[in-house]
Amino acid sequence: MPLEWSGLSPDLLLAIDRDSGEPLRTQLERQVRDAIRTERLRVGERLPSSRELARMLGLSRGLVQDCYAQLQAEGYLVARVGAATQVAAGAGVPPAPTTQPAAPPRMVADFRWGVPDLSTFPLADWLWATREAARTMPTAALDYGDPRGSAVLREVMAGYLRRVRAAAADPERMVICSGYAQGLGLALRALARTGVHTVAYEDPGSPATLSSAASWAGLSAIPVPVDGYGIDVQALASTDARAVVVTPAHQWPTGVLMSPERRLALIEWARRRDAVVIEDDYDAEFRYDREPVGALQGLAPDRVISMGTVSKSLAPALRIGWMLCPPALAEQIIEHKQLNDRGSPTLDQLALARMIESGRFDRHLRRMRTIYAARRTALVAALAEHAPEARVTGLAAGFHAVVHLGGPADERDVIAAARDRSVGLYGMSMCHSSRAAEAVQLVLGFGNVGERAVTAGIKAVGDLLGGQ
Repeated sequence: MPLEWSGLSPDLLLAIDRDSGEPLRTQLERQVRDAIRTERLRVGERLPSSRELARMLGLSRGLVQDCYAQLQAEGYLVARVGAATQVAAGAGVPPAPTTQPAAPPRMVADFRWGVPDLSTFPLADWLWATREAARTMPTAALDYGDPRGSAVLREVMAGYLRRVRAAAADPERMVICSGYAQGLGLALRALARTGVHTVAYEDPGSPATLSSAASWAGLSAIPVPVDGYGIDVQALASTDARAVVVTPAHQWPTGVLMSPERRLALIEWARRRDAVVIEDDYDAEFRYDREPVGALQGLAPDRVISMGTVSKSLAPALRIGWMLCPPALAEQIIEHKQLNDRGSPTLDQLALARMIESGRFDRHLRRMRTIYAARRTALVAALAEHAPEARVTGLAAGFHAVVHLGGPADERDVIAAARDRSVGLYGMSMCHSSRAAEAVQLVLGFGNVGERAVTAGIKAVGDLLGGQ
């Protein structure tokens, strides 16, 4: 796609050698011609005006005009009265024939997990917040700044987390990061420097993510089973791990809420072992059938690194997350953030702060709770009608559900058969460290699937899930 310069003359890198003996006009024609032939200048791209190019190269304007006229006569350039000179269609090297990939078939429903409703991103509010942030921010905010992130956002976010998540949030020990993946990497690198060799994680959970992040930090990762009350703390205690990653508010992917007894046992394990708990507070904003539960970090801010993002509440593309750091690890995490990228983009941070301060963020969350609750209801109703033998769990919060199939089946066969019917289903086996599950279970995300699509999708595959 050619660049558009809105009336400004684009720059063009050319070099004139006055000592070569080659005429200046010949040099200029050859270089422009070669730039077009090698596709350094693409079809439709504008060239500098003759006046501007003459100024840049120290040539007469008439020489440049003669050059452009010659290349136009040869078919390399096209010029119209009142318009800029451009590379002509058909000039340059003919593109190699390519085979266009077939467009993917239109899906009836794609129950991919972990994706919010991208169509409901509050674009008008975000643009307003960005304008307000740009209008009011001091000039100094355009400097590199604090690697922890904008002091404004840290102060606003700390207040939000104290209010909504009952977290012990200190803005001085908060680090703004580029999403969960970066935050996890920073935490594990800091732990490795303190002598931690092994990190544990929930099974089922996110084995690929945890194993990769641990390996990058120089740690080994081991799975610990999860039951109906959360992570098995006794099994954790039998390992040599001095760090563990958990999702206590809404266990990924089972949807289990960690019981109060397990929370206390986990904190006690961390104190006895001189260990650290990494809390992934990934979708705590969305709950339906239970009262809100505070962040684990509020119980033991000296032992818990709590991480959250706007990937589920707003959109993954924003790449904004935060870490609440224990005092003993804060400086090392800040140092790693400084070395990693010198800090996250400031204007986006200030925009998020304005969204929260103005109440627009809370308003968006209230709207999304209503939307996701309606989709959850549609999913339950569709399963009850078209797959009555299937059992559904994990629906108290978030925007995914676990479907336990009603009869004997092979996970891969079910997923493949559903794909043939243009429905995307995803198996629980991918969430197990062994890549296998005792029973066939599916993890169905409904965040980015409308109510009608939810109903149509389940109807299309109901017999595969345990229908009559």
